[in-house]
Amino acid sequence: MRTVLAFRTILPTFTYHRPSSLAELLELKAKLGKDAAILAGGTDLLVDMKMGVKRPSHVIDIKGIKELHVLEYKEGSGLIIGPTATLRELETNSLLKEKYPVLWDAVRKIADVALRERATLAGNIANASPAADSAPALLVYDAKVELTSINGSRLVPLREFFTGVKKTVMKENEVITKIIVPEPPAGAKGEYFKAVRSAEDLALVGIAALVANPNNPAERVVRLAYASVAPTPVYVKEVEELFKKDEPLNKLIKEAVNIVLSKVSPISDVRATREYRLHLVKYVTAYLLRKLLGVK
Repeated sequence: MRTVLAFRTILPTFTYHRPSSLAELLELKAKLGKDAAILAGGTDLLVDMKMGVKRPSHVIDIKGIKELHVLEYKEGSGLIIGPTATLRELETNSLLKEKYPVLWDAVRKIADVALRERATLAGNIANASPAADSAPALLVYDAKVELTSINGSRLVPLREFFTGVKKTVMKENEVITKIIVPEPPAGAKGEYFKAVRSAEDLALVGIAALVANPNNPAERVVRLAYASVAPTPVYVKEVEELFKKDEPLNKLIKEAVNIVLSKVSPISDVRATREYRLHLVKYVTAYLLRKLLGVK
């Protein structure tokens, strides 16, 4: 049923569990609560443990739970991604590239192939880093997260999921069991821009943009979301509302950039200054909007 071992290397001592079913996982999480960390890819967790940032008494490895390894699309309903589906599986999925290009673009820009072979989308979200590349892409697709405990499941819009740096609405006894990405708006196109110092670096700024029906104000969809510009990933809802107006697109683009600048609060750190981040937000937002809206 469960394997119990103690490890004492460069990692702190912990008890290892490998449940074989979701029911067993939920029982463990209900019993162990905040003392247990979930291990899927481990690309964030193990680094944090080695650095002493996290010291869980128990580690629950969920890779052996077959019902959590899901990657399926249903016409009209959208995409369901289980918590053990790897980033590499998403990157090499031709349907994802066709139907959800912003998410595909973001996933392929995370670190390198070796890491993407292990890392999971659910882990990238659960880690709740302000620099998470997948978060802005999922935000512009209006994704939802299914959180499950021994008491049942609840569906949380990703726009309400993040509460601070490395903080989410997840309770101590809950785990992510699905990421649900709805059917995109008809004719939607988009892009994920990532500014980095080197190929494997975290985003200095990440910008996800999605546009549909650019020439019809009544049906026009324009969505923008950002990474590395605030304590949490940022979705700018006001921009979506702005582009419903029947006004010249050049005017709306300028207004959109000003709205975005009022909603972000980047910091200066070892990777970039606040001023440089604001510069990127300003000019790249305008560039992406002009490109996707067909404005010269």
